[in-house]
Amino acid sequence: MNGSPHLLKEFKLRSTPSRKAILNFFLKKNYALAHADIEKGIPAHFDRVTVYRTLKTFLDKGLIHKVLDDEGSLKYALCSEACTLTGHHHDHVHFKCSRCGQTNCLNIDVPPVKLPKGYRATELNLLIQGVCVNCG
Repeated sequence: MNGSPHLLKEFKLRSTPSRKAILNFFLKKNYALAHADIEKGIPAHFDRVTVYRTLKTFLDKGLIHKVLDDEGSLKYALCSEACTLTGHHHDHVHFKCSRCGQTNCLNIDVPPVKLPKGYRATELNLLIQGVCVNCG
């Protein structure tokens, strides 16, 4: 992915100090981040509400997506190149390492699931747990 100013422009977002700081933090990490991780990783002068609003804006614009982990916690990850402004592809497998605790997006589609009659899926989440390549 490009640097933060280019990405913000690409997603039609105004470049603000909080957006640049949070996006740069995502770009430095290659795994999903919790709200608390982001708060700890960026300058302290950005308060909790600013972080929340920035994440919401990034979600709404399709720059990041939500990742649920095994504890029901919400994390956020940068969208892959498969996502565009007009279409997003988030039905991929996530992997949580039982040693380091990091959750990563894998470039593996969630296999098709046949739901019972009357059910309609709007979102799919598949989390695999095990040991990541770095801890293996």
